[in-house]
Amino acid sequence: MIARILSGGLLGVDAFVVEVEVDIAQGLPQFATVGLPENAVKESKDRVKSAIKNSGYQFPARRITINLAPADIKKEGTAYDLPIAVGILSASGLVDLKDKPWLFMGELSLDGRIKPVRGALPLAISARPWKIAGFILPKENAMEAAIVESHPVFGVDHLGEVVDFLNGARNLSPTIIDRAEIHKKERLYQDDFCEVRGQDSIKRSLEVAAAGGHNILLVGPPGSGKTMLARRLPTILPQLCFDEAVETSKIHSVAGLLPKQEGLIRQRPFRHPHHSVSDAGLIGGGTIPRPGEVSLAHNGVLFLDELPEFKKNILEMLRQPLEDGEVTITRAVTSITYPASFMLVAAMNPCPCGFLGDSQTVCSCTPQMIQRYRSRLSGPLLDRIDLQIEVPRVPHRDLADPTDGEPSAAIRARVEAARAIQEQRLAEFALHRNAQMQARHIRRFCRLDGEGRRLLELVTDRLALSARSYTRILKVARTIADLAGEENILQPHLAEAIQYRSLDRKTV
Repeated sequence: MIARILSGGLLGVDAFVVEVEVDIAQGLPQFATVGLPENAVKESKDRVKSAIKNSGYQFPARRITINLAPADIKKEGTAYDLPIAVGILSASGLVDLKDKPWLFMGELSLDGRIKPVRGALPLAISARPWKIAGFILPKENAMEAAIVESHPVFGVDHLGEVVDFLNGARNLSPTIIDRAEIHKKERLYQDDFCEVRGQDSIKRSLEVAAAGGHNILLVGPPGSGKTMLARRLPTILPQLCFDEAVETSKIHSVAGLLPKQEGLIRQRPFRHPHHSVSDAGLIGGGTIPRPGEVSLAHNGVLFLDELPEFKKNILEMLRQPLEDGEVTITRAVTSITYPASFMLVAAMNPCPCGFLGDSQTVCSCTPQMIQRYRSRLSGPLLDRIDLQIEVPRVPHRDLADPTDGEPSAAIRARVEAARAIQEQRLAEFALHRNAQMQARHIRRFCRLDGEGRRLLELVTDRLALSARSYTRILKVARTIADLAGEENILQPHLAEAIQYRSLDRKTV
Protein backbone atom coordinates (compact mmCIF):
# COMPACT_ATOMS: atom_id res chain seq x y z
CA MET A 1 0.00 0.00 0.00
CA ILE A 2 1.22 3.49 -0.86
CA ALA A 3 -0.05 6.77 0.60
CA ARG A 4 0.92 10.30 -0.41
CA ILE A 5 0.71 13.15 2.11
CA LEU A 6 1.59 16.81 1.58
CA SER A 7 3.82 18.75 3.94
CA GLY A 8 6.32 21.57 3.59
CA GLY A 9 9.95 22.40 4.20
CA LEU A 10 11.86 25.62 4.79
CA LEU A 11 14.59 27.18 2.66
CA GLY A 12 15.52 30.43 4.35
CA VAL A 13 12.34 32.43 4.92
CA ASP A 14 10.55 30.67 2.07
CA ALA A 15 8.85 27.27 1.99
CA PHE A 16 8.48 24.50 -0.56
CA VAL A 17 6.12 21.55 -0.97
CA VAL A 18 7.29 18.21 0.39
CA GLU A 19 5.43 15.09 -0.70
CA VAL A 20 5.65 12.42 1.98
CA GLU A 21 5.33 9.03 0.27
CA VAL A 22 4.68 6.02 2.52
CA ASP A 23 5.07 2.49 1.24
CA ILE A 24 4.08 -0.49 3.43
CA ALA A 25 5.25 -3.78 1.94
CA GLN A 26 5.61 -7.42 2.96
CA GLY A 27 8.85 -8.30 4.69
CA LEU A 28 10.65 -8.14 8.00
CA PRO A 29 9.68 -5.12 10.15
CA GLN A 30 11.81 -2.16 9.08
CA PHE A 31 11.40 1.63 9.06
CA ALA A 32 13.52 3.51 6.53
CA THR A 33 13.41 7.22 5.68
CA VAL A 34 14.98 8.51 2.44
CA GLY A 35 15.07 11.89 0.72
CA LEU A 36 18.03 13.60 2.47
CA PRO A 37 16.63 13.59 6.03
CA GLU A 38 18.77 15.06 8.78
CA ASN A 39 18.99 13.57 12.28
CA ALA A 40 15.74 14.99 13.69
CA VAL A 41 13.84 13.60 10.70
CA LYS A 42 15.50 10.19 10.98
CA GLU A 43 14.58 10.02 14.67
CA SER A 44 10.92 10.59 13.83
CA LYS A 45 10.43 6.84 13.38
CA ASP A 46 10.57 6.25 17.13
CA ARG A 47 8.26 9.17 17.93
CA VAL A 48 5.78 8.18 15.21
CA LYS A 49 5.73 4.51 16.26
CA SER A 50 5.07 5.33 19.93
CA ALA A 51 2.52 8.04 19.10
CA ILE A 52 0.47 5.70 16.88
CA LYS A 53 0.50 2.90 19.46
CA ASN A 54 -0.30 5.15 22.43
CA SER A 55 -3.16 6.75 20.49
CA GLY A 56 -4.89 3.38 20.27
CA TYR A 57 -3.99 2.36 16.71
CA GLN A 58 -2.05 -0.62 15.46
CA PHE A 59 1.39 0.01 14.05
CA PRO A 60 2.04 -2.25 11.02
CA ALA A 61 4.75 -4.85 11.63
CA ARG A 62 5.93 -4.67 8.03
CA ARG A 63 8.58 -3.03 5.90
CA ILE A 64 7.87 0.71 5.88
CA THR A 65 9.67 3.10 3.53
CA ILE A 66 9.24 6.87 3.78
CA ASN A 67 10.33 9.08 0.88
CA LEU A 68 10.48 12.86 1.25
CA ALA A 69 10.27 14.41 -2.20
CA PRO A 70 11.95 16.35 -3.72
CA ALA A 71 14.75 14.03 -2.68
CA ASP A 72 17.59 16.40 -3.62
CA ILE A 73 16.80 19.04 -0.95
CA LYS A 74 17.86 18.41 2.65
CA LYS A 75 14.94 18.04 5.10
CA GLU A 76 15.35 19.15 8.70
CA GLY A 77 13.19 19.67 11.75
CA THR A 78 10.39 17.76 13.43
CA ALA A 79 7.45 19.03 11.34
CA TYR A 80 7.33 15.79 9.32
CA ASP A 81 6.20 13.66 12.29
CA LEU A 82 2.49 14.28 11.75
CA PRO A 83 2.43 13.76 7.94
CA ILE A 84 4.48 10.56 8.33
CA ALA A 85 2.07 9.24 10.97
CA VAL A 86 -0.99 10.12 8.87
CA GLY A 87 0.64 8.49 5.84
CA ILE A 88 1.28 5.26 7.73
CA LEU A 89 -2.31 5.19 9.04
CA SER A 90 -3.64 5.95 5.55
CA ALA A 91 -1.55 3.22 3.93
CA SER A 92 -2.78 0.83 6.64
CA GLY A 93 -6.41 1.64 5.83
CA LEU A 94 -7.09 3.36 9.17
CA VAL A 95 -7.51 6.85 7.67
CA ASP A 96 -9.64 7.75 4.66
CA LEU A 97 -8.29 10.92 3.05
CA LYS A 98 -11.08 10.92 0.41
CA ASP A 99 -8.57 12.21 -2.15
CA LYS A 100 -8.44 15.56 -0.34
CA PRO A 101 -4.94 17.10 -0.52
CA TRP A 102 -4.58 18.30 3.08
CA LEU A 103 -1.24 19.79 4.12
CA PHE A 104 0.10 18.51 7.46
CA MET A 105 2.86 19.62 9.78
CA GLY A 106 3.54 19.00 13.44
CA GLU A 107 5.82 17.29 15.95
CA LEU A 108 4.49 14.24 17.78
CA SER A 109 5.11 13.41 21.41
CA LEU A 110 5.22 9.77 22.47
CA ASP A 111 1.62 9.87 23.74
CA GLY A 112 0.25 11.31 20.49
CA ARG A 113 0.09 14.97 21.48
CA ILE A 114 0.99 17.41 18.71
CA LYS A 115 3.62 20.02 19.54
CA PRO A 116 4.29 23.33 17.75
CA VAL A 117 6.93 23.61 15.04
CA ARG A 118 8.84 26.34 13.23
CA GLY A 119 7.85 27.92 9.92
CA ALA A 120 4.04 27.72 9.80
CA LEU A 121 3.72 31.33 8.59
CA PRO A 122 6.18 31.15 5.65
CA LEU A 123 4.64 27.80 4.69
CA ALA A 124 1.16 29.33 4.65
CA ILE A 125 2.41 32.26 2.54
CA SER A 126 4.16 30.01 0.03
CA ALA A 127 1.09 27.73 -0.15
CA ARG A 128 -1.20 30.45 -1.52
CA PRO A 129 -1.13 29.11 -5.12
CA TRP A 130 -1.18 25.45 -4.06
CA LYS A 131 -4.39 23.47 -4.61
CA ILE A 132 -4.99 22.05 -1.15
CA ALA A 133 -8.06 21.54 1.02
CA GLY A 134 -6.44 23.28 3.98
CA PHE A 135 -3.84 23.05 6.74
CA ILE A 136 -3.85 20.64 9.66
CA LEU A 137 -1.20 21.68 12.13
CA PRO A 138 -0.57 22.23 15.87
CA LYS A 139 -3.06 24.49 17.60
CA GLU A 140 -0.22 26.77 18.76
CA ASN A 141 0.69 27.44 15.11
CA ALA A 142 -2.87 27.93 13.85
CA MET A 143 -3.04 31.69 14.33
CA GLU A 144 0.14 32.46 12.40
CA ALA A 145 -0.99 30.28 9.48
CA ALA A 146 -4.49 31.82 9.54
CA ILE A 147 -2.98 35.31 9.12
CA VAL A 148 -2.54 34.57 5.42
CA GLU A 149 -6.26 33.79 4.84
CA SER A 150 -5.55 31.61 1.79
CA HIS A 151 -6.81 28.19 2.93
CA PRO A 152 -8.77 26.85 5.94
CA VAL A 153 -6.54 26.26 8.96
CA PHE A 154 -7.38 23.60 11.53
CA GLY A 155 -5.42 23.53 14.78
CA VAL A 156 -5.22 20.16 16.55
CA ASP A 157 -3.85 18.90 19.86
CA HIS A 158 -3.69 15.14 19.39
CA LEU A 159 -3.18 12.55 16.67
CA GLY A 160 -6.57 11.04 17.54
CA GLU A 161 -8.28 14.31 16.65
CA VAL A 162 -6.67 14.25 13.20
CA VAL A 163 -7.76 10.66 12.53
CA ASP A 164 -11.35 11.29 13.67
CA PHE A 165 -11.55 14.50 11.61
CA LEU A 166 -10.27 12.85 8.44
CA ASN A 167 -12.65 9.91 8.91
CA GLY A 168 -15.61 12.23 9.45
CA ALA A 169 -16.12 11.21 13.09
CA ARG A 170 -15.28 14.67 14.49
CA ASN A 171 -15.94 18.24 13.43
CA LEU A 172 -13.23 20.85 13.76
CA SER A 173 -13.76 24.58 13.42
CA PRO A 174 -11.24 26.43 11.26
CA THR A 175 -9.17 29.14 12.90
CA ILE A 176 -10.50 32.53 11.83
CA ILE A 177 -8.90 35.80 12.87
CA ASP A 178 -9.37 39.45 12.01
CA ARG A 179 -6.04 40.54 10.52
CA ALA A 180 -6.92 44.23 10.63
CA GLU A 181 -8.01 44.05 14.26
CA ILE A 182 -4.85 42.29 15.36
CA HIS A 183 -2.70 44.80 13.50
CA LYS A 184 -4.57 47.77 14.96
CA LYS A 185 -4.03 46.70 18.56
CA GLU A 186 -2.17 49.33 20.52
CA ARG A 187 1.50 48.66 21.03
CA LEU A 188 2.40 48.21 24.67
CA TYR A 189 5.83 49.34 25.81
CA GLN A 190 7.11 49.23 29.36
CA ASP A 191 9.57 52.04 28.69
CA ASP A 192 8.93 55.67 27.77
CA PHE A 193 11.10 58.70 27.04
CA CYS A 194 9.25 60.66 29.74
CA GLU A 195 11.30 58.68 32.28
CA VAL A 196 14.59 60.06 30.94
CA ARG A 197 15.92 62.96 32.98
CA GLY A 198 17.96 65.58 31.14
CA GLN A 199 19.90 64.52 28.03
CA ASP A 200 17.72 66.70 25.77
CA SER A 201 20.37 66.87 23.05
CA ILE A 202 20.74 63.08 23.06
CA LYS A 203 16.98 62.61 22.80
CA ARG A 204 17.01 64.98 19.84
CA SER A 205 19.69 62.90 18.10
CA LEU A 206 17.65 59.72 18.69
CA GLU A 207 14.61 61.48 17.22
CA VAL A 208 16.64 62.32 14.10
CA ALA A 209 17.90 58.73 13.88
CA ALA A 210 14.37 57.35 14.21
CA ALA A 211 12.95 59.77 11.66
CA GLY A 212 15.42 58.77 8.94
CA GLY A 213 16.20 55.19 9.99
CA HIS A 214 19.84 56.15 10.62
CA ASN A 215 22.44 54.14 12.53
CA ILE A 216 23.67 55.78 15.72
CA LEU A 217 26.59 55.33 18.13
CA LEU A 218 26.40 56.61 21.72
CA VAL A 219 29.74 57.34 23.40
CA GLY A 220 29.83 58.21 27.08
CA PRO A 221 30.99 57.27 30.58
CA PRO A 222 29.33 54.49 32.61
CA GLY A 223 25.97 55.50 34.05
CA SER A 224 25.30 58.32 31.57
CA GLY A 225 22.17 56.61 30.29
CA LYS A 226 23.29 55.09 26.99
CA THR A 227 21.48 51.77 27.48
CA MET A 228 18.40 53.44 28.97
CA LEU A 229 18.10 55.72 25.94
CA ALA A 230 18.68 52.92 23.44
CA ARG A 231 15.98 50.73 24.98
CA ARG A 232 13.45 53.51 24.46
CA LEU A 233 14.21 54.03 20.79
CA PRO A 234 11.55 51.52 19.57
CA THR A 235 8.89 53.53 21.41
CA ILE A 236 9.32 56.44 18.99
CA LEU A 237 9.55 54.42 15.78
CA PRO A 238 6.49 54.30 13.50
CA GLN A 239 4.20 51.30 13.85
CA LEU A 240 4.89 48.35 11.58
CA CYS A 241 2.66 48.34 8.51
CA PHE A 242 0.96 45.02 7.79
CA ASP A 243 3.47 43.96 5.11
CA GLU A 244 6.38 44.76 7.44
CA ALA A 245 4.70 42.85 10.26
CA VAL A 246 4.27 39.77 8.06
CA GLU A 247 7.85 39.97 6.78
CA THR A 248 9.21 40.31 10.32
CA SER A 249 6.95 37.53 11.61
CA LYS A 250 8.20 35.16 8.88
CA ILE A 251 11.76 35.45 10.15
CA HIS A 252 10.73 34.91 13.76
CA SER A 253 8.57 31.95 12.72
CA VAL A 254 11.56 30.32 11.00
CA ALA A 255 13.59 30.89 14.18
CA GLY A 256 10.77 29.53 16.38
CA LEU A 257 10.38 32.84 18.23
CA LEU A 258 6.92 33.93 17.05
CA PRO A 259 4.42 34.64 19.87
CA LYS A 260 1.94 31.76 19.86
CA GLN A 261 -1.02 33.77 21.15
CA GLU A 262 -1.00 36.38 18.38
CA GLY A 263 0.66 34.89 15.33
CA LEU A 264 1.89 38.32 14.21
CA ILE A 265 4.59 40.61 15.55
CA ARG A 266 3.18 44.09 16.06
CA GLN A 267 6.12 45.81 17.75
CA ARG A 268 9.37 46.56 16.00
CA PRO A 269 12.01 44.07 17.16
CA PHE A 270 14.66 45.15 19.64
CA ARG A 271 17.53 42.69 19.71
CA HIS A 272 20.28 43.04 22.31
CA PRO A 273 22.93 40.30 21.87
CA HIS A 274 25.76 39.97 24.38
CA HIS A 275 29.27 40.83 23.21
CA SER A 276 30.24 37.14 23.51
CA VAL A 277 27.90 36.23 20.62
CA SER A 278 29.37 34.05 17.89
CA ASP A 279 29.48 34.98 14.23
CA ALA A 280 26.69 32.47 13.48
CA GLY A 281 24.63 33.91 16.33
CA LEU A 282 24.95 37.47 15.07
CA ILE A 283 24.97 37.03 11.28
CA GLY A 284 23.31 33.62 10.99
CA GLY A 285 24.64 30.23 10.03
CA GLY A 286 24.80 26.56 10.86
CA THR A 287 24.87 23.44 8.70
CA ILE A 288 21.40 24.44 7.54
CA PRO A 289 21.64 28.24 7.88
CA ARG A 290 19.36 29.82 10.46
CA PRO A 291 18.70 33.57 10.85
CA GLY A 292 21.00 35.46 13.20
CA GLU A 293 20.44 38.56 15.31
CA VAL A 294 20.80 40.89 12.31
CA SER A 295 17.84 39.17 10.63
CA LEU A 296 15.79 38.91 13.82
CA ALA A 297 16.21 42.70 14.10
CA HIS A 298 14.81 43.20 10.57
CA ASN A 299 12.49 46.26 10.49
CA GLY A 300 13.59 47.02 14.03
CA VAL A 301 16.63 47.85 16.17
CA LEU A 302 19.86 45.95 16.76
CA PHE A 303 21.50 47.25 19.93
CA LEU A 304 25.16 46.43 20.50
CA ASP A 305 26.22 47.53 23.98
CA GLU A 306 29.94 47.82 24.77
CA LEU A 307 30.69 47.81 21.05
CA PRO A 308 34.52 47.48 21.26
CA GLU A 309 34.13 44.32 23.35
CA PHE A 310 32.69 42.42 20.36
CA LYS A 311 35.21 40.41 18.37
CA LYS A 312 36.58 42.52 15.55
CA ASN A 313 35.91 39.92 12.86
CA ILE A 314 32.25 39.77 13.95
CA LEU A 315 31.88 43.54 13.76
CA GLU A 316 33.37 43.55 10.27
CA MET A 317 30.67 41.10 9.21
CA LEU A 318 28.11 43.82 9.90
CA ARG A 319 29.36 45.88 6.98
CA GLN A 320 27.45 43.96 4.30
CA PRO A 321 24.01 43.92 6.01
CA LEU A 322 24.40 47.58 6.99
CA GLU A 323 25.04 48.45 3.36
CA ASP A 324 22.71 46.02 1.55
CA GLY A 325 19.91 45.35 4.06
CA GLU A 326 20.33 41.59 3.69
CA VAL A 327 22.80 38.87 4.53
CA THR A 328 23.72 35.89 2.35
CA ILE A 329 24.93 32.70 4.01
CA THR A 330 26.63 30.22 1.70
CA ARG A 331 27.21 26.56 2.47
CA ALA A 332 28.36 23.63 0.35
CA VAL A 333 24.81 22.47 -0.36
CA THR A 334 22.91 25.76 -0.43
CA SER A 335 23.03 29.55 -0.34
CA ILE A 336 20.34 31.37 1.64
CA THR A 337 19.62 35.10 1.81
CA TYR A 338 17.89 36.52 4.88
CA PRO A 339 16.51 40.09 5.13
CA ALA A 340 18.54 42.26 7.50
CA SER A 341 17.32 45.85 7.21
CA PHE A 342 17.69 47.23 10.72
CA MET A 343 18.72 50.32 12.65
CA LEU A 344 22.05 49.79 14.37
CA VAL A 345 22.26 51.41 17.79
CA ALA A 346 25.61 50.95 19.47
CA ALA A 347 27.06 52.16 22.75
CA MET A 348 30.62 52.36 24.02
CA ASN A 349 32.81 54.02 26.61
CA PRO A 350 35.21 56.71 25.38
CA CYS A 351 38.21 54.78 26.76
CA PRO A 352 38.98 51.53 28.63
CA CYS A 353 38.29 53.03 32.08
CA GLY A 354 35.28 54.88 30.71
CA PHE A 355 35.96 58.37 32.09
CA LEU A 356 37.79 60.18 29.28
CA GLY A 357 36.39 63.72 29.17
CA ASP A 358 34.23 63.18 32.26
CA SER A 359 33.71 66.27 34.40
CA GLN A 360 33.94 64.49 37.76
CA THR A 361 36.23 61.45 37.40
CA VAL A 362 39.78 61.62 36.10
CA CYS A 363 40.65 59.22 33.27
CA SER A 364 43.48 56.79 34.14
CA CYS A 365 44.18 55.61 30.58
CA THR A 366 47.32 56.38 28.61
CA PRO A 367 47.07 57.67 25.02
CA GLN A 368 48.27 54.27 23.79
CA MET A 369 45.51 52.49 25.73
CA ILE A 370 42.88 54.83 24.30
CA GLN A 371 44.21 54.38 20.77
CA ARG A 372 44.29 50.60 21.12
CA TYR A 373 40.73 50.59 22.53
CA ARG A 374 39.29 52.69 19.71
CA SER A 375 41.21 50.83 17.02
CA ARG A 376 38.92 47.84 17.66
CA LEU A 377 36.41 49.73 15.53
CA SER A 378 37.51 50.03 11.94
CA GLY A 379 37.07 53.15 9.85
CA PRO A 380 34.78 51.44 7.31
CA LEU A 381 32.44 50.34 10.11
CA LEU A 382 32.32 53.81 11.67
CA ASP A 383 31.64 55.29 8.23
CA ARG A 384 28.41 53.27 8.14
CA ILE A 385 27.18 54.82 11.40
CA ASP A 386 25.42 58.07 10.52
CA LEU A 387 25.28 59.69 13.96
CA GLN A 388 28.12 59.53 16.49
CA ILE A 389 26.98 61.16 19.72
CA GLU A 390 28.78 62.01 22.94
CA VAL A 391 26.59 61.24 25.97
CA PRO A 392 27.71 63.28 29.01
CA ARG A 393 27.07 62.44 32.65
CA VAL A 394 23.63 63.55 33.87
CA PRO A 395 23.94 66.38 36.44
CA HIS A 396 22.26 65.95 39.84
CA ARG A 397 19.77 68.75 39.25
CA ASP A 398 18.35 66.85 36.28
CA LEU A 399 18.26 63.55 38.16
CA ALA A 400 16.40 65.17 41.04
CA ASP A 401 13.91 66.97 38.81
CA PRO A 402 10.46 65.47 39.62
CA THR A 403 8.83 66.58 36.37
CA ASP A 404 8.45 64.10 33.53
CA GLY A 405 10.12 64.69 30.21
CA GLU A 406 8.47 64.68 26.80
CA PRO A 407 6.60 61.37 26.31
CA SER A 408 7.42 58.93 23.53
CA ALA A 409 4.02 59.48 21.91
CA ALA A 410 4.78 63.15 21.21
CA ILE A 411 8.18 62.35 19.73
CA ARG A 412 6.72 59.50 17.68
CA ALA A 413 4.16 61.88 16.15
CA ARG A 414 6.99 64.06 14.77
CA VAL A 415 8.88 60.99 13.57
CA GLU A 416 5.81 59.67 11.75
CA ALA A 417 5.23 63.04 10.09
CA ALA A 418 8.84 63.08 8.82
CA ARG A 419 8.55 59.47 7.64
CA ALA A 420 5.38 60.34 5.72
CA ILE A 421 7.29 63.06 3.85
CA GLN A 422 10.04 60.57 2.99
CA GLU A 423 7.56 57.89 1.88
CA GLN A 424 5.99 60.35 -0.54
CA ARG A 425 9.31 61.62 -1.85
CA LEU A 426 10.88 58.18 -2.34
CA ALA A 427 7.78 56.26 -3.44
CA GLU A 428 8.86 56.03 -7.09
CA PHE A 429 12.08 54.29 -6.00
CA ALA A 430 10.31 51.83 -3.64
CA LEU A 431 12.27 53.29 -0.69
CA HIS A 432 10.82 54.22 2.68
CA ARG A 433 13.34 56.33 4.60
CA ASN A 434 16.28 58.64 3.99
CA ALA A 435 18.87 56.15 5.26
CA GLN A 436 18.10 53.95 2.23
CA MET A 437 18.99 56.62 -0.34
CA GLN A 438 21.79 55.90 -2.80
CA ALA A 439 24.05 58.32 -4.64
CA ARG A 440 21.52 59.12 -7.39
CA HIS A 441 18.82 59.90 -4.81
CA ILE A 442 21.18 62.10 -2.81
CA ARG A 443 22.08 64.15 -5.88
CA ARG A 444 18.39 64.73 -6.54
CA PHE A 445 16.99 65.30 -3.04
CA CYS A 446 19.93 66.65 -1.02
CA ARG A 447 20.86 69.77 -2.96
CA LEU A 448 22.57 72.57 -1.05
CA ASP A 449 22.62 76.31 -1.53
CA GLY A 450 25.88 78.26 -1.82
CA GLU A 451 26.40 78.65 1.93
CA GLY A 452 25.71 74.98 2.54
CA ARG A 453 28.18 73.88 -0.13
CA ARG A 454 30.92 76.09 1.27
CA LEU A 455 30.31 74.81 4.81
CA LEU A 456 30.36 71.17 3.78
CA GLU A 457 33.48 71.69 1.65
CA LEU A 458 35.29 73.27 4.61
CA VAL A 459 34.26 70.47 6.97
CA THR A 460 35.14 67.72 4.48
CA ASP A 461 38.65 69.11 4.03
CA ARG A 462 39.31 69.77 7.73
CA LEU A 463 37.99 66.41 8.96
CA ALA A 464 39.29 64.44 5.95
CA LEU A 465 35.88 62.82 5.57
CA SER A 466 35.50 59.77 3.38
CA ALA A 467 32.96 59.77 0.55
CA ARG A 468 30.67 57.59 2.65
CA SER A 469 30.81 60.02 5.61
CA TYR A 470 30.10 62.89 3.24
CA THR A 471 26.93 61.24 1.94
CA ARG A 472 25.85 60.24 5.45
CA ILE A 473 25.97 63.88 6.54
CA LEU A 474 23.77 64.83 3.60
CA LYS A 475 21.24 62.13 4.40
CA VAL A 476 21.06 63.16 8.06
CA ALA A 477 20.67 66.80 7.03
CA ARG A 478 17.80 65.77 4.75
CA THR A 479 16.10 64.08 7.72
CA ILE A 480 16.55 67.15 9.93
CA ALA A 481 14.96 69.29 7.23
CA ASP A 482 12.05 66.83 7.03
CA LEU A 483 11.53 67.09 10.79
CA ALA A 484 11.42 70.87 10.39
CA GLY A 485 8.99 70.58 7.47
CA GLU A 486 11.43 72.31 5.11
CA GLU A 487 11.59 71.42 1.43
CA ASN A 488 15.25 72.41 1.10
CA ILE A 489 18.28 71.66 3.27
CA LEU A 490 19.30 74.89 4.98
CA GLN A 491 22.59 75.74 6.64
CA PRO A 492 21.29 75.09 10.23
CA HIS A 493 20.16 71.59 9.17
CA LEU A 494 23.58 70.88 7.69
CA ALA A 495 25.39 72.27 10.75
CA GLU A 496 23.36 70.00 13.06
CA ALA A 497 24.14 66.97 10.89
CA ILE A 498 27.88 67.79 11.02
CA GLN A 499 27.65 68.10 14.79
CA TYR A 500 26.55 64.44 14.94
CA ARG A 501 29.95 63.23 13.66
CA SER A 502 31.75 63.50 17.02
CA LEU A 503 34.36 60.79 16.34
CA ASP A 504 35.32 62.48 13.07
CA ARG A 505 35.86 65.75 14.94
CA LYS A 506 38.26 63.99 17.32
CA THR A 507 40.61 63.32 14.43
CA VAL A 508 41.21 67.00 13.71
